[in-house]
Amino acid sequence: MHTRRKKTMKNILIIGGSYFAGKILVEELVKEKELNIFIYNRGNRPLSKDSVTELVGDRSDITRIKEVIPPNNWDAVIDFCAYTPMDIETMIDAIPGQVNHYIYISTTTIYEETVDLPVKEDALTLSGPDPQLGQYSDYGYNKWLAECKLKEKCKAKQITYTVLRPAIIYGEYNYAPRESYFFDLIQNDKTLILPDNELPLFSFVYVVDVANIIKKSISNDKVYNETFNIAAKEMISYKRLIEVFREITGKTITTKRMNAAMIDKKGIPLPFPLDHHLLYSGDKISRVLDFTYTPFTTGMKNTYEYYQLTLNR
Repeated sequence: MHTRRKKTMKNILIIGGSYFAGKILVEELVKEKELNIFIYNRGNRPLSKDSVTELVGDRSDITRIKEVIPPNNWDAVIDFCAYTPMDIETMIDAIPGQVNHYIYISTTTIYEETVDLPVKEDALTLSGPDPQLGQYSDYGYNKWLAECKLKEKCKAKQITYTVLRPAIIYGEYNYAPRESYFFDLIQNDKTLILPDNELPLFSFVYVVDVANIIKKSISNDKVYNETFNIAAKEMISYKRLIEVFREITGKTITTKRMNAAMIDKKGIPLPFPLDHHLLYSGDKISRVLDFTYTPFTTGMKNTYEYYQLTLNR
């Protein structure tokens, strides 16, 4: 009589993960029975899932990390909230146990502005803070420095790494006022102000796609020591955005065009640039993982349905 060999459980440690993409990732991972899922964050938004072990602490607190994270053989560490090189260094040095694969969620904001579009993974990266981002001027540059620190630390400790750079993420649980900015106006029958320049084009990625790409990357030697953009192929303009909103809401949407200077002067908080592209190629990860991105209309329809559910709570 043959007995089936029991599958070895994989230990997954998620740093951050209680908001947006991290929350969706956990929802996807709990569907897999052979994963031991641990989450380390400040505990402000408990997920309260039976199959998830929630560990509470600050990522900068080395003593706390060593105290509450068990010394497991970690098949993968997935880091959602490293914003500086020190964030990476502290975590890699402090995590008890053996780390085999470190997946870092970076951003496409690390790239220098270029006319060579869509931007691929080997494009020039920022050489300093980006003043155009105002109070967030250090964000992209620090994320790039964090990537560099990750590669340095992983090489020294013989840990494999994967860097994932998502473009503009949309979808369920999005706390950033992007699609919800428009949904609120549409819900209240307000006129949508749009830039009179129809040129800007943007790359988006549905949050469930981000989660599934991370899931497919875990312990996958095809992505070891590699960097990938995550961006769907569709190039979305403000005009296309409104077409999709009309289709998914079934509402009559009125729009008014305004020049960028006036939009700035009036403080209208449009969530995407008024006069330049944000276009990235997500083909590399799609090819390596044999992954197909969710069509923009489908993802946005799901997002709007979730938005409506939150209104009725």
